Formats: sequence, structure tokens, C-alpha cells
Amino acid sequence: MNFVEELKWRGMLHDMMPGTEEQLNKEMTSAYLGIDPTADSLHIGHLCGVMMLRHFQRCGHKPIALIGGATGMIGDPSGKSAERNLLDEETLRHNQECIKKQLARFLDFESDAPNAAELVNNYDWMKNFTFLDFARNVGKLITVNYMMAKDSVKKRLNGENSNGMSFTEFTYQLLQGYDFVYLNKNKNCKLQMGGSDQWGNITTGTELIRRMNGTEAFALTCPLITKADGGKFGKTESGNIWLDSRYTSPYKFYQFWLNVSDDDAKKYIKIFTSLSKEEIDALTAEHDQAPHLRTLQKRLAKEVTTMVHSENDYNMALEASNILFGKATSEALKKLDEVTLLAVFEGVPQFEIDKNDLNDMKIAELFTEKAAVFSSKGEMRKMVQNGGLSINKEKVADFELQFNQDMLLNDKYILVQKGKKNYYLLIAK
Repeated sequence: MNFVEELKWRGMLHDMMPGTEEQLNKEMTSAYLGIDPTADSLHIGHLCGVMMLRHFQRCGHKPIALIGGATGMIGDPSGKSAERNLLDEETLRHNQECIKKQLARFLDFESDAPNAAELVNNYDWMKNFTFLDFARNVGKLITVNYMMAKDSVKKRLNGENSNGMSFTEFTYQLLQGYDFVYLNKNKNCKLQMGGSDQWGNITTGTELIRRMNGTEAFALTCPLITKADGGKFGKTESGNIWLDSRYTSPYKFYQFWLNVSDDDAKKYIKIFTSLSKEEIDALTAEHDQAPHLRTLQKRLAKEVTTMVHSENDYNMALEASNILFGKATSEALKKLDEVTLLAVFEGVPQFEIDKNDLNDMKIAELFTEKAAVFSSKGEMRKMVQNGGLSINKEKVADFELQFNQDMLLNDKYILVQKGKKNYYLLIAK
């Protein structure tokens, strides 16, 4: 597989230095991509870069994931309007371990193949680098004029909301540039990849390598991913979509991809899956025949959820979706874990009830007096007679039905459905 051609048809190539493709065609090449360790999980904003590393390895080359432990202590000014918080070493190490586990779902770190992936942390070579040594060996090689000409610096200095830029942040491009120098010298790394906003930092690295090592190095960037409507990709009202299930449940993760627009699905399925061009073309043609079936969105959601989480998590997310929107059974409902159950029914009316009150109670009393699912017993009786009341996806035929402990999901919840679309969640505490 030709890596550059692969990126081109996937819409993942923004810019590259002359000679990059020739280098990749010549020999197995090592390339690195930097990842900011400010959290102990990646979010989907990182996914395009991670997929670049994945495709790079699939094309026979060696990917290096660089955790920016040192640079994370400073903060990259690219695309930012303010300095970010600085992290301590303990937090950085914790974040690094968590991120490596996530990357292992995309990259082969463990095999003895010559192109097995590596994880490095720039804190390891920067922590003993004194300021004097850095100023003498690195700072003297790049002029302030050169650094000021970078878009990331110009935008930050001239931005409407800018309060200027600290010297600490100004040095960021030199620090990132030195990473490339170090990896070039110690890991024979000849290519740095990143988002298009990193072009200035990356090319500073190639310039430093030329001046310090006298060797040639290359740069390649992917476009920043946007939505078809121009909105920011990966941001929702509730914040980032994380890869860690502690922060974004697999169900919510699955729903994010399932709900993208048709235009975005056509773009994202190329970027965020490893499906072949032929398969994607066939799926797109099938989708265009009947867009209402959302063929592309369903396949995209399946591929990404399975890759990031697991097939089991995907199946649970699918079942959970059917519970809310389809003809799911009570058995499917009972299989859901508590996190997924709460994610599915987030936003539906909820009532807290005392678990001790449930014994010896009829559902008519429970759904009118303890939880206002119905305004009166008369309203509830009519709903039962018309077959419109379900408890945990099972139709209720008896208005006089007595509550029993088997009705509690996860020993805590009761799902009430009134009519076709009205759900209520009772929480027994």
C-alpha cells in the first residue's frame, strides 16, 4: 500500500514537504506524531492523527507516538487563545499509561515486526536539558524573525482577544522542533505528521535537523476535521466525545457517529475506518439509493465503536438504541448495564422513590402517588385498558397489579412506558 495515495483518497492529506513520497517509496520509514497528554484519555479530536499512524503502519512503515510530557508542561499556542494549565510529572505519567492503552487498540506495539509501533515521552530527554544548554545548542540556530513568521505565532499575537504570548509559549516551537531532532538522531525518524495547524512547528523541526544534524527530514499534515455545516467536529453540548468509557459511554459514543449528517458520514467513513475504497464506494452507492436507511451512518458507528471499545460494547449500544427507537424486548433491556441504561434514558422524566415503600404496593399507587407518571388512577386505568402501559418493555394488562422486586432493573430502576413515546424512569433508593 502506498501511504500518500491512501491518505489522498481518504481526504486525509493537507500538505507535505517535497520529497516525502519519494522517501516513503524508497524504504521503511519511521514517523512520529505528537499527542498532548493534558487528560488521561484521548477524545475524537485526536482520532484523525491516530488513524494516520494506523494507516502508516498498515502501509509497512514504523509509527512512533510521542506523548508531549515536556511540551504539555508548557502548552502549544497553535489555535489557542490562552495559556493552558501546567501539569506535574505524576499526572503526566498517569495520563501517558492511559493513552498508551487506548493507542494499543489502533497500533501494534507488541509484535516483533520491524515496524512495531513505539511510544516515547519527550519529558524523558527534556527533563535534564538545562536552559543554558538549550539556549546554546538549539536557540542560537533559529532566528526570532523565523519564529515570528509562523502563522500560529502571528495569529496569537495579532488576535482580537489576545493578551499577547508568554516567552514560555513562544519557545514551544523550538521544543517541538528539538523533539524531531532527537528522534531523528536516536530513532532514525525522518517524518513528522500532525494536523494542519502544526505545520509551522513541524517545519521548524525539519529546519533544526538540517542545521544540527545536516540531514534531511520531512513533514506531512492532515486537514483539521470539520462538520459539513462548518461547526467544530467532535464537540457536543456536553463537551468532548472521549474514547474512555468513564467519560463517554459506548452508547453515547455510538450515537454520536450514528447521528452525523449524510455528507459528514461520507467523509468520516474514509477518515475514521480502515475499510477499503471499494467497500466504501459500495456502501456509499447503497446509501444513496435509500438515504433514510442511514446505511453509511450505521456502518461508520459500528466500525468506530468496535475499534475504540469492543464488539460487545457495539452490540450493547445497538440493543440500547433499539430499546429507545425500536421493538426491543424486556430481555434486551435487562441485559443493559447501569451506565448504558442511564445514558439511554438521559433526559426522560425521572422520579426517586424510597425502596422500602415499594413492598405491598400496587402499581396504580406507585405511578400516581409516589411518581407522577399519571395525573390520576382513572387516566392510568384507561391507558391499561387500551394496552398503552408497559413496565420494563412488558405490557401491563392488570390495573390491580402488585409491585414485586423482580420489576427492578439492576436492583434499582423501573422503566415505565406510557403510549408509544413517553418514557419515565423510577429510581428506587
